[in-house]
Amino acid sequence: MRMFASDLDRTLIYSNKALDDFGQSAESLIGVERKDDKEIAFMTSKALKMLKEISAQMLFVPVTTRTFEQYQRIFIFQESFNFPYAVTSNGANIHYNGTSMEEWSCIVRKRLKAECALLEEMMERSQGFELKGKIKTAENLFFYYILEEKLTAAAKEDIIRLAESFGWRISHQGRKLYFIPNPICKGEAVKFIKDREGINKVFGAGDSVLDHDFLKICDYPYVPNHGELAANKSLSHPYLISNNAGAEAGEEILNDIFNNIQERV
Repeated sequence: MRMFASDLDRTLIYSNKALDDFGQSAESLIGVERKDDKEIAFMTSKALKMLKEISAQMLFVPVTTRTFEQYQRIFIFQESFNFPYAVTSNGANIHYNGTSMEEWSCIVRKRLKAECALLEEMMERSQGFELKGKIKTAENLFFYYILEEKLTAAAKEDIIRLAESFGWRISHQGRKLYFIPNPICKGEAVKFIKDREGINKVFGAGDSVLDHDFLKICDYPYVPNHGELAANKSLSHPYLISNNAGAEAGEEILNDIFNNIQERV
């Protein structure tokens, strides 16, 4: 049995801000996420078609740092797809047929108590760096800054060292700087589903360092060339890097996966 586990933002779907970063426009794209009656994230029409084809032929599992509430704004998943699993909050939660799996949540809670500093402590320590921006929490599990100023390489290295010393890590994606405790991990969640379903072949896609956790267990790991992960050569060198950037990278990756599975039918 095969599975396609994929990150969403800046991998398969693109907000207006992400499109701006790549000098692209939503004009010719398909809206896939809606907030306050406004479409705010997009895919190419071909990418959406390919995703439907792929999900009809293997188990598709969205794997996102979004909370479940944020994930549900992606209306195409409710309207055009029928898949049982979704991994949200960076792996803290696995939803099966729309319901959070308590078995998995219990495993994560136990590890959080045993393996890392508390959320409140890390938030307090992060403020010692005087980061300019808005701080937000996600389901009292992790937090992130929406930065107002560019983060220098030296400051980033200092923050990485602090996070690592307390069992946390960071990911810098656009204006967002995430602080995530190590037990909250996309890779462990994907492995749990893989084992539960008896999967023997895994395709994966993701753009950030947080996606490395599950891409390293994939047989076919894809990375868009514009992302944090592609820039980190020490992590991304064994991965399949797209030629295109932005929304076209998502289309290219899906098209390649579709062609790959067609060749093996």
